[in-house]
Amino acid sequence: MSVRILPPTVRVRDLVRTFTHKGVLNGLDLDIAPGEFVALLGRSASGKSTLLRALAGIDHEAEGSGEISLPERLSVIFQDARLLPWMRVLDNVLLGVSGRRDRGREALVEVGLAGREQAWPHELSGGEQQRVALARALVREPDLLLADEPFGALDALTRIQMHALLRRLSERHDPAVLLVTHDIDEAILLADRIVLLGDGLLVADLAVALPRDGAARHARIAELRALLRKLLGVEDAPADLAEPHAFPAIGGRRG
Repeated sequence: MSVRILPPTVRVRDLVRTFTHKGVLNGLDLDIAPGEFVALLGRSASGKSTLLRALAGIDHEAEGSGEISLPERLSVIFQDARLLPWMRVLDNVLLGVSGRRDRGREALVEVGLAGREQAWPHELSGGEQQRVALARALVREPDLLLADEPFGALDALTRIQMHALLRRLSERHDPAVLLVTHDIDEAILLADRIVLLGDGLLVADLAVALPRDGAARHARIAELRALLRKLLGVEDAPADLAEPHAFPAIGGRRG
């Protein structure tokens, strides 16, 4: 029986981006498979957001070259929810989408905001605003979801809740996901695969593969955390909890 190999959802080859003659991306290659959740780590100013903006087609201020192949349907989530304050929640979800109010309501149910369709953005907490941003991304039924540190401004408890929500929704809708993050633990707990950016190139590519078994899971998390901290040049962390967050194992492609 033949096995059909699907082409990658994202294919990047020899991507170069410069700002005022300073190279940020220096010939980067990247593939992301359909439905794959990839976390992008790197030190500050390593070019993580530059790569995401290049994929989103919003890096107009940069010069560069290279080949980028993407699906037509993609959505972007930023650290700031970027809701329009003069539009109610449902209208923000459907911004740029016509005739899909029922689907917009369904998306709000999915992110836990049923009944808040007519609320104003200022009436929502930071976490609720990010849930609206996630609903706005999902209502477009993207084949690719680009997320630029979407939980960086949230408090720790809300961030944990949003982690679980994002992973659950990504498995239900099955887009390819590229998550830019500074948080090693966030990358480990959410992604199928972690790639590291350094000197404008991908310098490491790691499969996460977290087991479900408690002891084996904790050991794999500790192993990945130590390796990633070493690759990023971070000093050793205190040996405290093996599991970084109270975040349950979520089904699907993980280990």
